[in-house]
Amino acid sequence: MWLRQILEAVGSNQTSPTVIYCDNSSTIKLSQNPIMHGRSKHIDVRFHFLRDLTRNETIKLQHCNSQEQIANIMTKPVKLEDFVRMRNQLGVIANVN
Repeated sequence: MWLRQILEAVGSNQTSPTVIYCDNSSTIKLSQNPIMHGRSKHIDVRFHFLRDLTRNETIKLQHCNSQEQIANIMTKPVKLEDFVRMRNQLGVIANVN
């Protein structure tokens, strides 16, 4: 949302929803279901915020497997081959001596 607002301030409006890849299918289902259930009424305010953004078509949550989640390279320990694959997907070049 912050980046969308920055781009809008410099005159680059985004008309389509921003796709956010998420490996948690429960989060995606909660964001799409406007009905509050007894089991979900304790959910933090940020999930209601995601639901509003999804309903307004500002964002679109799209499922991806945990193994395909490129952000894991920043947040979790990963095997070397996964690290190299994700690093390449990010476009980061290894320092070759």
